[in-house]
Amino acid sequence: MSLLQHLQIVQDPRTHRTRRHELQSILAVALCATIAGADNWVEVAEFGQLHCDWFARFVPLPAGMASHDTFARVFRLLDAQQLEQACQQWLGQLAGQVQGTVAIDGKSVRGSRKGDAPKALHMVSAWAADMGLLLGQRKVDGKSNEITAIPELLRLLHLSGCIVTIDAIGCQKDIAAQLHAHGADYVLSLKANQRHMHAVVKKHFESDQDVALQSSYSESFKGHGRQELRSYRVRPIPEALRRAAAHWPGLSCIVQVTRQRKQLRQGNTSQEVSYYVSSLPAHTGAQVLAHSIRAHWSVENQLHWSLDVAMREDAAQSYKDQGPHNQSLLRRMALQMLKSDTSVKIGVQAKRKRAGWDTNYLAQILGVKI
Repeated sequence: MSLLQHLQIVQDPRTHRTRRHELQSILAVALCATIAGADNWVEVAEFGQLHCDWFARFVPLPAGMASHDTFARVFRLLDAQQLEQACQQWLGQLAGQVQGTVAIDGKSVRGSRKGDAPKALHMVSAWAADMGLLLGQRKVDGKSNEITAIPELLRLLHLSGCIVTIDAIGCQKDIAAQLHAHGADYVLSLKANQRHMHAVVKKHFESDQDVALQSSYSESFKGHGRQELRSYRVRPIPEALRRAAAHWPGLSCIVQVTRQRKQLRQGNTSQEVSYYVSSLPAHTGAQVLAHSIRAHWSVENQLHWSLDVAMREDAAQSYKDQGPHNQSLLRRMALQMLKSDTSVKIGVQAKRKRAGWDTNYLAQILGVKI
C-alpha cells in the first residue's frame, strides 16, 4: 500500500454540510506540496493551484483547489493520533524486519511555541541508524517528558534482535525491562540522573579492577578543523553493582568512552569521558558497542538536521490546536519519502526542488502511476 492509501483511514473532522473539498484530496495535496518544497499553508495552496490539473488525475477535486485557510483549518482539527497511526502503519510496511542499531531521541519544534507558552511541541523518534529509516514517532505530552513517551513509542515497534540506544533520560529500569522483554538489546547513556550507578561505574573504571576482563577499542576521526580520538573500554558488571543490576533486566556490561579532541588550527585540546550500561555481553567486544554508540548520533545528523535544514521545521510557525503536531508528522512523512528515493544521488533539499520542478519525479516518489 502507498502512503496515500494508508492516509484513507484518517477520518474527516468537519461536519458534512461544510465539506467542499474531500479530505483525501487535502491530505494528498499537502503531502505532495511539502515534498516539493512548500513550508507553509500559503505555499501549499499555491502549489496546488499551479498543479490543479495534475492532481485531478488521481484525487477528486469537485470544487477545485482548497484555499490556504482551508488547509490550515483542516489540519488544526484533524485527529493527530489517527494521522500518526496511518504514518506508523506505512513506516512499518516500509521497514519490514528492522535490523542493527535503533536510536531513540527527541526533538523540539521551536516554531510551535509562541509568546509566553511554556513549551514547544516535542517529538520522540525512533531512527534505524543502519537502515537510514524513520520507524516511528510519538508526541511528548506537554505535562510530562520523554520518559513517558519512550515506552509508548517502543510498544509500536518490533525491535527483536536490534540494539536500541537512548540518551540519559531513557536510562530507566522500566525502559530496560521493556526492551529486554521484547528481545532487544540496549545501550543506555549513564549520567547523574542515575547517581549511585554513575558514581560506581566511574570509580570502577578509574581503578585497576577487572582489567584482565576488559575489551578495548580506539578509532580516530579528522574533519571540521579538528582531530578526535575515541577510546572505548568495556567491562562486565562489577561486584559493587551486582545488587543494583538485579533490578535492570538483561544488564551485562558497562562502557567507558573517552573523547580527546584537538583543534588543528589553534592547537587547543579537550577531553570528555562518558559512561554507558548495556545488555550486550562484555565478550561481544568494544568494537560492536562503539558502532552502536557512534550510530546513535545519526538520529541527530540524518534526521533532526534534515528536518531543520532541508525541511525548515524550526522556521515553521504553527501554534493552534492539532496543527503543529499534524504538520510535524507531514514533514516526517515527506522526509522519509525523499530519503527512500535512490534514483538520484542528490541531497534532500535538491530532491525537494526537483519534485517541485518535475511532476514525473514527484509521482515516482509518491509511488503512483499518473
